[in-house]
Parts: sequence; C-alpha cells; structure tokens
Amino acid sequence: MKDRVATYNTSEANSVKVSKWEDFKVLVKFRLNITVVLSSVLAYLIVAQGSFNWLQLALLTLGGFLVTGSANALNQVLEKEYDSLMERTKNRPIPTGRMTISEAVLYAGIMALFGITILAMFNPLSAFLGTAALVSYAFVYTPFKRFSPVAVWIGAIPGALPVLIGTTAFQGEITTIAILLFAVQFFWQLPHFWAIGWMSYDDYKRAGYKLLPVKDQVRDSRIGLSSFVWTLPLLILCSIAFITAEIGVISFVLISIVNLWYASKGWTLYKNGDTDSAKKLMYASFAYLPVVLILFIIGSNGI
Repeated sequence: MKDRVATYNTSEANSVKVSKWEDFKVLVKFRLNITVVLSSVLAYLIVAQGSFNWLQLALLTLGGFLVTGSANALNQVLEKEYDSLMERTKNRPIPTGRMTISEAVLYAGIMALFGITILAMFNPLSAFLGTAALVSYAFVYTPFKRFSPVAVWIGAIPGALPVLIGTTAFQGEITTIAILLFAVQFFWQLPHFWAIGWMSYDDYKRAGYKLLPVKDQVRDSRIGLSSFVWTLPLLILCSIAFITAEIGVISFVLISIVNLWYASKGWTLYKNGDTDSAKKLMYASFAYLPVVLILFIIGSNGI
C-alpha cells in the first residue's frame, strides 16, 4: 500500500510545477517555524524589559529559524513513509519525490550548523539548548509518537525550549522567569496537540501515530477532560509569576482571564465531545501563546 501511495504521489508531483522555494518552505514548515521563532523573540523581549540590541534580536530570529527548520526537515526525512499515507502531508516534497532524502539532509545539516553557530554567538548555554531542542524533536519525539501517547509530553519539551533560548540569549543563565515561561509553553502545548490530534484523527490513525491522551486512541470527550485539566497549571504558573513580581497586577488579571478562556475551551470539548469544539480549542491555542507572552512583556514593566 505504501508503495502504491508513494508512486501515485510522485506521478502527481510530476504533473504539478512547484518551485524550489515553495518546497523549501514546506520542508522547514515555514508558518510553524515563524510561530516558534516568535515565541523565542517574545521571551527575549520579556527579560530585556526594553533594553535590547536590534542586531541581537535579528540574530536570535535567524538562528532560531535555522535550528527549527533543521529539526522540521529531519522530521520529514524520518517520516517520509508515513507522510505519504496522510492527506495533509502526502504532497510534501519528499514523499512526492520532488526532493531527495540527500537534499533534505543536506539542507538540515547546513541549517543546523549555521543556526547553532549563531546561537553560540550569544553564549554556550543558548547553543546547547538549541542543539537539545533539535535532537530531542527529530530523534526522540519523532519516532516515539508511533509507540505511545507519552510522545506528546516528550514533544512538549523541545516545543517549549524556544522561550528558554530567548531568555538565555539575553540573560546568559536560566532564571526564575525563564523556568516559568518554559513551563507555560510546555503546558500550553498539551491541549494544542490534542486538539490537532482530534482534527487530524483519520490521518494519524492511517499513519499509526498515537497522540491522543487515551490508551485506546478513541476520539471522545476524554480528550476534552485531559485538555481542561492540563490548562489548570497555567493558572498556577501565572500566579507564581505575580507573587515573585515578574508581572504586575493588571497583567496578572488579564493573563488569568486568558487562562480561564483557554481552559473553558477544553471543558467545552469535554461536555460536547464534537469536532466543532475541538476546532475552537485548536484556534484558541493558536491565539493563547502570543497573547500571553505579550502580556508578560507588558507585565515585566510592573504593569
């Protein structure tokens, strides 16, 4: 079956002209990459408190983009057979044959080399965290998600490291606010992953991915309950940020409102157990992180 699908996709690719640039954007998951880099940049701005260097900000953006792009490229190399089985990924450049494995690995290697080198210009810790994010995403999370739902928790670690990289790029060490931001991004991802798992259920089932927080991998209201429960630590983390004076009272109140709104989307999925509720949770997750990080920037000035 895999061979038939791969053959079909290759012939389909030959009939559709796609530029090298467009294929490269797909390889590095351009839109997702930008979102990841944005979280790193916002974390940098939180700890900088208005005192930052524009050149450093540009280097952080470029370094983060290259490291994330390398991880995404390696992810597609390792999942080439499974990508060909899923509707949303079957037209990617590798399963269609528009890009060879060697080309993709070459791109990944070059991006990793330059990306980590740029992060090392800040300090060794940022370079180490960038390397850890790349390796854990590509070589731990990627294969593990075919074996256990625990993969979501594993994937949330490299998924949260960008904010840690952003803070260490400015501070040179792991501080209280760095740990808090890492934890916020970690727990935010769980409902985010599970909402996407609900929406892409058929695709993931065909590829054999186990990303739902239930042993039987059945799409039902238990996913909503898990999503709701694991938004609650976000309220605790933001309370700690207020108690430790990392944010002011106004920002704390606004962030708490956003947290309750995010939690309510998980609760709605639990009560309704339908695709419409899962879609609303997914869209809420897209909005949550940038809004909260911007509020942290405002709050870092005592507001």
